[in-house]
Amino acid sequence: MLFSTTNLIALVAGMTIAVGASSGAFAQSTPLSAQESDPKVMGWMQGFPPPPDKLITQPDTNYFSFPRLRWSVCHLREFLPTEQISRGLGAPVPLDYPTPAAFAEMHQQINALTFTPMNSDETMTWEESLYANYTDGMLIIHKGEVVYERYFGCLEEDGKHAIMSMTKSITGLLGEILVVEGVLDDTALVRDVIPEIGDSAFATATVREVMDMTTGVQYSEDYSDRNADVWLYSAAASPLPKPADYVGPDGYFEYLQQVAPEGEHGAEFHYKTINSDMLGWMISRVTGQSMTALASERLWSRIGAEQDAYQTVDGKGIPFAGGGVTAGLRDLGRIGQLMLNGGEINGERLFPAEVVERISAGGDRTKFGSGFPTLGAGSYTSQWWVFHNDHGAYAARGVHGQTIYVDPTAEMVLVRLASFPVAQNGFIDPTSLPAYQAVAEFLMSRD
Repeated sequence: MLFSTTNLIALVAGMTIAVGASSGAFAQSTPLSAQESDPKVMGWMQGFPPPPDKLITQPDTNYFSFPRLRWSVCHLREFLPTEQISRGLGAPVPLDYPTPAAFAEMHQQINALTFTPMNSDETMTWEESLYANYTDGMLIIHKGEVVYERYFGCLEEDGKHAIMSMTKSITGLLGEILVVEGVLDDTALVRDVIPEIGDSAFATATVREVMDMTTGVQYSEDYSDRNADVWLYSAAASPLPKPADYVGPDGYFEYLQQVAPEGEHGAEFHYKTINSDMLGWMISRVTGQSMTALASERLWSRIGAEQDAYQTVDGKGIPFAGGGVTAGLRDLGRIGQLMLNGGEINGERLFPAEVVERISAGGDRTKFGSGFPTLGAGSYTSQWWVFHNDHGAYAARGVHGQTIYVDPTAEMVLVRLASFPVAQNGFIDPTSLPAYQAVAEFLMSRD
């Protein structure tokens, strides 16, 4: 047995699934609906103490399986050790809202919008799509003003939600800031930044290849194979004590030091979470700060955030740069607005406009391949997904439906937090992406 806390491994593994893959059946049987699986309806963790059959604990229950995950995504720090991403001590900067009457009217109009999902002849309303995608939180900002905001499931207005692999985009944003500012050389080899990477396959990759996930490194995410790399990585990353007979790497960094080569650096895009943690290591090395401290200094303490965020850590206290952040819905909206504004927010410039220009331009589309059919001829750069559609949209994305969707043409930022039963966003995109386009076009029509 690789590790005794199987459910912890399942959680960490679930947070590293390749976002966008859409092979296989949706599920062997129809899952409970969003309304039926609402944590309040299910009665999870209600009572003092909760009834035994309503407990969600670690490691005694599979707390990241559906429908339990619909409660767990708002409570990760109750299962795993975390580090704070501090918003600082100043007062938050309130978001702008229309008058209550105008806000209510806008809700009704957006809820009634219709669109046609991918590969379908039947229309769906925006309201229906929220439940179809097991939405926990939805925020839409148009021209700097919140025009839509709703909470479902485990998420309350003052709550926080796991953002899964959207964490990668925060890591990538910080990395791109450092590149533009000249602190991190994206043409350097990894071994020049992290000499102790040794003979790892990462050693001869460039920083840019790591940032764009075009490295030739071995990392299998075949969850049916208990000897697959993802399980070894998760065992190494676990913050819980290792079994007496454990002989593998201890922590993210030790795992990265023993990665084997597979393919050629720079040849193709392959979505592999270990790239994000390799980038996080390099960012911390050149700044002398942990990822949590840097995210606080450069982002959370300067965007007018309402809440601290937090990030899971391994057994040595290293933040999970590939998927460990939990944050509030509105603060994620502020991150999206910062991107839309080209590095400015609340009248302050946080980083050069070139950072967003480089991200939104996208990566090499010829390297994107065909593994993400719902994204079409997209690209990936600096840990952000770029759609190359007519609106120039790009996004941070995470499993089970997390997204910060930035539409520069519509001047719209959309944040969705969700707990969809299946991890891969390829199952959600057919309704989500047309819905985003529909609301963007509606907002533009009102200008």
